[in-house]
Amino acid sequence: MKPAVVVLLTSVLCAQAGQPAVNADAAIVQDFQQRVSAYLKLRKSIESDIGRLKPTKSPEKISHDETELRHAIRHARKDARRGDIFTPEITAEIRRLISIAMRPDGPQIRRSLHSAEPVQLHLKINEEYPEAVPLQTTPPSLLENLPDLPQEIEYRITGQDLVLLDAKANMIIDVIRGIFS
Repeated sequence: MKPAVVVLLTSVLCAQAGQPAVNADAAIVQDFQQRVSAYLKLRKSIESDIGRLKPTKSPEKISHDETELRHAIRHARKDARRGDIFTPEITAEIRRLISIAMRPDGPQIRRSLHSAEPVQLHLKINEEYPEAVPLQTTPPSLLENLPDLPQEIEYRITGQDLVLLDAKANMIIDVIRGIFS
């Protein structure tokens, strides 16, 4: 049974039992945030296993440490697939939230996306975000409508896709294809 159906059935059963109903949208966002937290917990566990990274100003050392972390995460998530974090339910919710943001601010958001350097990539899970490609800024009015993320995890736009990026490991965690088509 799909999670959204379970949430709906739970809401109906709770209402019949006199308990407060569960907001289905909030439950979907909470599930998404728990998936992101589980990823972050895995990454922090890997960081502790490979040893504490020491602060440095050396670009070579920073790049080496980032690569080492990314490879260790990739190994731990070797079976990761698109949709593990951006489930169909949260993907539908994010599409709904983006459409809400586009109603009043659509022209501004579209101008912002078009004025930034367009990033046309077809990124894959566990892949490094290419160093030579600029990170396109996600318009703040759009970010305000999306579920909150921990500081180390970012939403990024690449062409028509919404990407979940681990900024510390410079690695793609998940992707929603064609969300800006």
